[in-house]
Amino acid sequence: MTISSDTETALMEKARAVLPAGGFGNLAFDVVIREGKAGHVWDVSGNEYVDYLLGSGPMLIGHGHPDVLAAVQAQIPNGTTFFANNEHGILLAEAIVDAMACADKVRFMSSGSEATFYAMRVARAHHGRDKILKFEGGFHGMSDYALMSMAPARPGNFPQATPDTPGIPQRVRDEVLIAPFNDTETAVSLIREHKDELAGVIVEPFQRLIKPEPGFLEALREVTQEVGIALIFDEVVTCFRLAYGGAQEYYGVVPDLCAMGKIIGGGFPLSAIGGRDEYMAHFDKAKVAENEFLTQIGTLSGNPVAAAAGLATLNVLKQPGAYEKIHGNGQALIDGMTELFAKTGTPAKIFGEAPLFDVFFTDGEVRDYRSMVAGDREKTLRFNQLIRQRGVFKGDSKFYVCWAHTDDDIKLTLDAVADALEELRAAA
Repeated sequence: MTISSDTETALMEKARAVLPAGGFGNLAFDVVIREGKAGHVWDVSGNEYVDYLLGSGPMLIGHGHPDVLAAVQAQIPNGTTFFANNEHGILLAEAIVDAMACADKVRFMSSGSEATFYAMRVARAHHGRDKILKFEGGFHGMSDYALMSMAPARPGNFPQATPDTPGIPQRVRDEVLIAPFNDTETAVSLIREHKDELAGVIVEPFQRLIKPEPGFLEALREVTQEVGIALIFDEVVTCFRLAYGGAQEYYGVVPDLCAMGKIIGGGFPLSAIGGRDEYMAHFDKAKVAENEFLTQIGTLSGNPVAAAAGLATLNVLKQPGAYEKIHGNGQALIDGMTELFAKTGTPAKIFGEAPLFDVFFTDGEVRDYRSMVAGDREKTLRFNQLIRQRGVFKGDSKFYVCWAHTDDDIKLTLDAVADALEELRAAA
């Protein structure tokens, strides 16, 4: 069982004094992480955990991989930022173009929110229309456009958007249409109905933890080509995770634009958008009319340290067997947990893909946002608390699986899950 030291308690008191709600707006746990190595993290009290948070996903090859550390340590003495082209950034862009089918060119930013925001902006610039269609429950960062019907407490009628936070102007709400994920008929109908207003459709090809049903992404690709608008994949989470070529390789559907983040920075702040030449030309003043040029400037865009870390990470992922290991680790956890649910008679299921999944305490199927939130949320939170007490660290949702997790990590995790399920059953 984990124990909080006086040092950690004092740090949390300081945090509550200087940070809203005592945190950075990310993980809600009263825990202060001291270090991470491979597939583990330690808090300042010395508690060790198998890490399935992985920095919310960037650390796909684990914390402190020696190749990444070497690349970063080699760059830092030579400068940490330049606001100009650098070799690592150019080579990373080349690697992304080689890997991602939709990317003829790449433009760097620093966060996933920026990448999705600019992807939507370039679609509007290219097509000269204002509206974007997104899917209920889809998470595309923190911009005003993205925070529409991402987690609506009272879902509205499609295609009406519901703001997820105060402070968003009403006019933004009017420029976003909402469709249900995995409902091909409704999505295609809405796109055709609003084709003269829409600049593009943005979608997580793997929405949070929900797989696309067969034919859904293909239908989005077909109808967006039919009506002549942009299909944008938000691959901030999925790029280089499900496969080296991202979700577009894994699911076999190629968009016009994609937003990327997390893994491409190797644990440092870095994101990008990639896309077809005709869209990416809007970032090149020499290739478009003056009123079509899209200004995009970022102090840390293409940062050499982040680019070095990202490039080293991708080099590890290119090694033979890397993705077999990641998928194998995840599948071992899924199979083991599923067996435990059956053995204990627990009404729970696992949804997602092997590198990224979670437990839902439900008897039903999860195919969209509304069915996802129908599960027993309180039991999920209690389950997360119980396994954390037994040395398994994850967020409120998602097991992020990494290359560095070991068979011993998987065994410890399954033992923790077994204990947690017994405690939940005893408390029922």
